[in-house]
Amino acid sequence: METGTPIHFYINLFFLVYGSLLFLSYLFVGIFSSYELSFYMKRNKYFNFKLVPGYKLLPSISIIAPSYNEDKGIVENIRSLLSLQYPKIEVIIVNDGSTDSSLDLVIKQYELVRVDYAFREHVKTAKIRGIYKSVNSAYSNLLVIDKENGGKADALNAGINISRSELFLAIDVDCIIEPDAIPRMLKPFLEEQDGRKVIASGGVIRVANSCKIENGRIVKVNFPENLWAEFQVLEYFRAFTLGRMAWSRINGLLIISGAFGLFDKQVVLNAGGYDTTTVGEDLELVVRMRRYMHDVEKQPYKVAFIPEPLCWTEVPSSLRVLSRQRKRWTRGLIDTLNKHKTMFLNPRHGHIGMISFPYWVFFEWLAPLVEVTGIIYFTIMLLLGRINIQYYLLFTALIFSFALLYSSFAVFYEKYLFARYTGFKFLLRIIMISFLEIVLYHPLNMFFSLMGNFEFFTGKDKKRWGTMTRKGFNSKK
Repeated sequence: METGTPIHFYINLFFLVYGSLLFLSYLFVGIFSSYELSFYMKRNKYFNFKLVPGYKLLPSISIIAPSYNEDKGIVENIRSLLSLQYPKIEVIIVNDGSTDSSLDLVIKQYELVRVDYAFREHVKTAKIRGIYKSVNSAYSNLLVIDKENGGKADALNAGINISRSELFLAIDVDCIIEPDAIPRMLKPFLEEQDGRKVIASGGVIRVANSCKIENGRIVKVNFPENLWAEFQVLEYFRAFTLGRMAWSRINGLLIISGAFGLFDKQVVLNAGGYDTTTVGEDLELVVRMRRYMHDVEKQPYKVAFIPEPLCWTEVPSSLRVLSRQRKRWTRGLIDTLNKHKTMFLNPRHGHIGMISFPYWVFFEWLAPLVEVTGIIYFTIMLLLGRINIQYYLLFTALIFSFALLYSSFAVFYEKYLFARYTGFKFLLRIIMISFLEIVLYHPLNMFFSLMGNFEFFTGKDKKRWGTMTRKGFNSKK
């Protein structure tokens, strides 16, 4: 590649340094995730999670599931939650001003009646219109809150206010949870060591699209039949099995998926509850909890992560819904980074301020912007004849090969450790998806991220959640 004028030299140098750091960050993720996965599997090899519900001293847990227009699957989903294996549990469904028939369906199916229920409003929320409990003793641990629409964060805050448990599990109501999910998520809280208080734990999310579900349980795991869902299976392999495990190793995890996370309720309340002014409430809460523990509590703490597939959720199966989700993720990311910008390269927050937070700034937020800028720049240089074609093609092939290797690494761990997807057909399909992702799915995600940046900085749809249309688990192909 020709250096050209001095400005070209510095631009080239910037892309070289940035690309090298990004490459090294992926190597770091691969190495640290391997080490942490090995450590986790060895540590829990002989641990019987089925015995945990029988322990005498266990914290109580509230499952809080916000619901908005979920009539296609809410009855089945509640059945799944009610069948979880844990003695001290209450299931709180928060109907956030739904305009469909979901509330009526739940009232009829679970024999609910409106009751007077005393609670303290720790965090201000939209008006609660009614609280319902069942007259059937089989559903005695089910509580349904009907409130005016305030958004997902507001619904979670309402559930926290009414919860009477020590911990709460925040989930999406459309999720299907593994029967032993709670004991596995709870284990880090029971094992607090070295004076480090566990404030939250997260688990692996898997794609439920096309899976066979009966009575609120996954009875057969199928690889999705929808192309966009297939891309997300591979994406989730990398994000959860590799990415979050690596950050968990150094206690640098900044996000627990809003679809499935167990939290210390008192720490959440002390930190102020969920932020209702952002659309990235899951990321923002974990960052604020960490900031609170550093600045106020000033005590060692940990955010744990469980690498096993514990929760299955329906992912977007249309390009329109996928674009809404990814633009929202981008807006939520920028908003959180802006609200907590004092943590950026702040040694007072340890490796969170010096490593995790800068990583999210440079390689989660800015990466798509840098990539698009680089493509435009190199296209111009190519047209001007300032690019050595052989070196350019060799460099492009190197990037593609590394991307395929990284995806293969994630697929290997999924097959070797968990093997939820089986069969030769799955391997052939995931290999094809890995190639197709580079030329189709990744450019689309990059475009969605750019649109998310545009919406945030122009103020257009900055706080809009966006409609997440679902087909429901009972729908056929």
